[in-house]
Amino acid sequence: MPKTTFRPIITLPQENLRERSKKVNVIDDDIKSLIKEMEAATLDWEEGRAHEVGVALAAVQINDLRRVVVIRDNFDDKSNKDFQVFINPQITKYEGEIQFDYEGCLSVKDVYGKVPRHTKIRVKALDINGNEIRLKAEGFLARVFQHEIDHTNGIVFVDHIKDEKDAFFNLTKDGSLEALDYDEAIANNRILWQ
Repeated sequence: MPKTTFRPIITLPQENLRERSKKVNVIDDDIKSLIKEMEAATLDWEEGRAHEVGVALAAVQINDLRRVVVIRDNFDDKSNKDFQVFINPQITKYEGEIQFDYEGCLSVKDVYGKVPRHTKIRVKALDINGNEIRLKAEGFLARVFQHEIDHTNGIVFVDHIKDEKDAFFNLTKDGSLEALDYDEAIANNRILWQ
């Protein structure tokens, strides 16, 4: 099977990451090709990263402003390279409590954050065949949906914690998270904030 060609993942400060994506009106071959590109870009990103998994991607992250998200079937098994597709995803209800937990992003280099998210949400979207999907997501999956749907609305995870001095981290070579000095590394970081 020929390898899928794909556009590279864009990273901050690329301006499109803070633009709202447009609704998909027709699921045609162009959208199906976009989905394959998104999956290939995600898998390519994680290749060679021992401590990171590409769990999901929004189309804007390969510089395509359409409301499409792909989410990995299995977050714990890198050998499972299957994804679910969500077109025009939206959160219809926030539930549970708000918890802070670590997030990284394929479009934010070398920065992780402790981000507040709801523990349960309800999501509505279309699948690749145009059928409506409604689901309830909890825990890490709920966090992933919130992160990716934010992308379709031009929001990057760091935007939620911009003024939280103890919320920023980087990944060490051994795979642990280490606190970043807010004043030195974050406050006036021209890559994160424009």
